[in-house]
Amino acid sequence: MSSPLHHRTRRGLSLIELLMFISIVSVALAALLRVFVQTTTTSSDPLLQRQALAIAESLMEEVQLMPFTFCDSEDAEVETATSTAGCSGMPEAIGPEAGENRSTLPAFDHVNDYHGLALAGISDLTGNTVPGLAGYSASVSVAAAALHTLGAGSGDVLQISVTVTGPGGSQVTLQGYRSRHAPNASL
Repeated sequence: MSSPLHHRTRRGLSLIELLMFISIVSVALAALLRVFVQTTTTSSDPLLQRQALAIAESLMEEVQLMPFTFCDSEDAEVETATSTAGCSGMPEAIGPEAGENRSTLPAFDHVNDYHGLALAGISDLTGNTVPGLAGYSASVSVAAAALHTLGAGSGDVLQISVTVTGPGGSQVTLQGYRSRHAPNASL
């Protein structure tokens, strides 16, 4: 008589089952890799997006730190004027005064002066191009705005929009406000 151990059959994978398993896993893996490749090629590079955001934040801070007075900084009444009528001939208006620009004298001296600024390639305040940022461009818009209880007609609130476009078409737009609380509060 034979023992029960001899009657057990051994179970395993046949060559056909193994080939089928490999084929199915290969197809699934190829599909998964295709999704990864498509996702990475269609998404914008996060480094480019972060760099555009850093440029926009820096430019926004530069604009918001400028004085916001009724008169141009060279007007004799800049520190005492309570309206544009109080200026001695140089009331501040949207846009730079003749000859003013961001990087050479006479330089921008007021929040309003940045309206219409367009940079092709990012430069510092001295006009030197920042290495590695030649593929970026920036533009600034400044306009009268309403904010809470201050109406747009009061002239006491400005909305600042900074748009930075980077390589590959990545774009960041920031909006901020600058308000005038008293004639000399922003000096």
